[in-house]
Formats: sequence, structure tokens, C-alpha cells
Amino acid sequence: MGSICHENKRKGVSQSIQNKIVSRIYGKLRGWVFTPNHFLDLGSRSAVGNSLSQLTAAGTIRRLAFGLYDYPQKHPKLGLLSPKPDTVAQAISEKDDTRLQPSGAYAVNLLGLSQQVPAKIVYLTDGAEKNVTVGNQQIQLRRTTPKNMATAGRPSGLVIQALRYLKKDGVTDDHIAALKRTLPDADRERLWKDRIYAPAWMRPVFKQLKPTSLPS
Repeated sequence: MGSICHENKRKGVSQSIQNKIVSRIYGKLRGWVFTPNHFLDLGSRSAVGNSLSQLTAAGTIRRLAFGLYDYPQKHPKLGLLSPKPDTVAQAISEKDDTRLQPSGAYAVNLLGLSQQVPAKIVYLTDGAEKNVTVGNQQIQLRRTTPKNMATAGRPSGLVIQALRYLKKDGVTDDHIAALKRTLPDADRERLWKDRIYAPAWMRPVFKQLKPTSLPS
């Protein structure tokens, strides 16, 4: 009798944890990407893992990779949509307590300087290097120097990485004109201040992007 009561109590606790996990997931809305670490305040790692496995089996959530899940967005015709790279990267960043900076062709795409979305999404990180494959998209975290991470999370960091990918001879007047159109003065002012973190060859580009409100 005692063992039955203990088992019922254990199941009740497990169900309570799962209900809290579901409530948090629903509260984040569809498209949220997460790891078990997002729920460790609700129960043990084992209990959280079991709950996520049950929710995956029930079709409530989707397992993207080892230790990585999402509450997938649904399209009326296309069905379940792939998560956005930034939401995947953000979940990894929160799990590992690291910073990320979009880089390469992806930085160029995010700034609207190219419409092509690369098959491999590259982020610079101050954490461990890793590769995560989600569907047909590969997300690569590449460890870099503190100088490259100094502007992480700022528009200036995105511009610096995009220009680095385009290279000196690949930056055109059209690119500069596009950045002038899309970057507000506050971001262009920040970019001018952050020029110390960029290669010297980028300085003339930054000067063209500098707001007229700043002194020469």
C-alpha cells in the first residue's frame, strides 16, 4: 500500500512539473527554441528530460537536435516550419551563457546586402565551438578573439563582420548606399565609435556612413 502511494505521489509530482513546462512553452508562443536548461528551476534534470521526451512523443514540441527543442510554428499549407537560425543560436547562447555574433555571408544577408540565405550559418562566439544541424541548415559556432566579440550584439558588430566577408575590393557603392538607407543615425554613430575594433581598411567606409551630426 505504501509503495503504491509513493508511486502515485511521484507521478503527481512529475505531472505537475510537466504542466509547468507546458505552461511556460505556451507562454513563449510558437517559434520558441529551448533546451532543458530553460526548465531546471521547475524540477530535476531527469524530471525535465522525461517531460520533454513525453511532450515530443505527443507532438506538442519538436526535437531539433540533442538537447535542443522547439515549439514549432505551423503554416496552413506548408505544415511545420523550420526555426529561424537566430532563435536556435539564442537558445544555445542562453544554455552555455556565451555571446554570439552573426558572421560571414549570414551577416551580409541580415543587413539586406544580399538576398541569398547561406546553407551554413556562422556565428562567432566566446564559448566552445560546435556545429548544430537543424533540418537542411547547418549552424556553426566558431570561437574567436575578444576583439571580434567586443561589438557582439550591436549593429556595428554586424556591419564589421559583413564588410570583413565582402573584403575591401568587394564593398561597392551600392552596399554603402544600402547601409545608409537601412541603418538609423544612432547605429551609424555607434559604428563610428566602434571603428577601433575594425581593420584599418574599413575606416573610409565608416567615414562615408558617419552621420553628418558628428564632428569631422
